[in-house]
Amino acid sequence: MRQRILFLFPALVILGLGSCSINRMAIQGVSNALTGEGNSAVFTGDEDPELVAAALPFAIKMYESLLAANPRHEGLALTTGSLFVMYANAFVQGPAQRLPRGAFGERDAQYARAKKLYLRGAALLMAGLEAKYPGFSTAGERREAYLAKMKRGDVPFLYWTAAGVLSAYSLTPLDLDLGHRVPELLAYIDRAYALDPDFNRGALDEFYLLFYASMPEGLGGDKSLATVYFERALEKSQGKSPGPYIAYAEAVCIPAQDYATFKAYLETALALDPDADPANRLVTILSQRKARYLLDQGETFFLDAETDAFWDEAEDEL
Repeated sequence: MRQRILFLFPALVILGLGSCSINRMAIQGVSNALTGEGNSAVFTGDEDPELVAAALPFAIKMYESLLAANPRHEGLALTTGSLFVMYANAFVQGPAQRLPRGAFGERDAQYARAKKLYLRGAALLMAGLEAKYPGFSTAGERREAYLAKMKRGDVPFLYWTAAGVLSAYSLTPLDLDLGHRVPELLAYIDRAYALDPDFNRGALDEFYLLFYASMPEGLGGDKSLATVYFERALEKSQGKSPGPYIAYAEAVCIPAQDYATFKAYLETALALDPDADPANRLVTILSQRKARYLLDQGETFFLDAETDAFWDEAEDEL
């Protein structure tokens, strides 16, 4: 039945339906079919990042079109918003970070695009929360009362909203408007953690790891807490995810100039088998690309790195 609905969907969009009630029912049916349990694995479980990178823009626009026609559909709001955030991270910001060091203009342009996509996704997610909790988006100091009402099913909305806005802020740390939202966003994660500490097998712990490692002490940074959440993320992911190793290597080891641990953790991340966690195969492959890049660029981060990749690239440029 689902395949039949998906096959008919383009025709319905192009031709339209005579009855408004039938139209609403069709849109609701397609919305439910496309946001049901297990649909995300179609992307996250793929082994070909380039295939997913090419397919996601169409998928995102399709979801966005459905959401415009069915704006109160919770699943569509979550899927569309989170896809914007994931696409920005995996296929815009990520490749931009690995551009040659001299490609300043292209990198800045891609960072600006990633920021817009992050905020676009976060806005859709916030609209989804607003639909469920009217007044939440403008609650200001009363936001804690709204957060207290939220349930476990709201955790993905809180996580992806915070991830989207903070990722945008990380690209432009002089954006004071986003900077002022940091305490609010941390409150989202605190509430999400209270409701579901095991969400997505340690995703919240990895968030805390990056937050406490990256923020200045005056804004809540704490390296010891970063280590605590790193260990929790490893435990909850059962050691199958390269994410915690890479996050710790980048956020903790580089500032501490601890090359030995940096190298050991990135090599551990690279040694993981993507097929050991089929539902997250794509995430593992993309993370390992980042791990390889960081490892090969060690001499740009450390004085005592043991890689020739930096100098080899410099010679190639000459």
